[in-house]
Amino acid sequence: MDTRRASTGFRKIDIDQYGDNVFKEDEPNSLEPTSPIAVDENEIKRLLQAGKKAEALRCLLSTAPLNTKNQVAKDKAAELMQQVLMSTKSSEVDKAIESLEPDLVDILMKYIYRGFETPSEGSSGHLLTWHEKVFAMGGVGSIVRVLTDKKRV
Repeated sequence: MDTRRASTGFRKIDIDQYGDNVFKEDEPNSLEPTSPIAVDENEIKRLLQAGKKAEALRCLLSTAPLNTKNQVAKDKAAELMQQVLMSTKSSEVDKAIESLEPDLVDILMKYIYRGFETPSEGSSGHLLTWHEKVFAMGGVGSIVRVLTDKKRV
């Protein structure tokens, strides 16, 4: 008898676990916080008034309510982000983006797309400027990560 046919080692894998009908929802990472870090609206406004727009941007991105289902908190953070983005001059955008870590660049791209969903007077052109600069920093990967991520801002 041929020894190649007698080998059954390849049959130890259950191929049914990889079928199309078997889908398991991703479980939240236990290392991530389950409740959002509260965005301090007064702190952000104080930084904006002091002209520290890059600091306000970094603070807002690092406390983004990604792991919450509280829509009020997400709307509040999106409104604050819109204020920060709109108050930043086009000449200051590059400097603000360069100071961000790659994870924060992806979160910023999420907020830019959220701003496109609900445009206000004159915001679309400014958001396109931000999008161009963030795209230059994060590349196509940033857009793909934003569009495929289940966590919304």
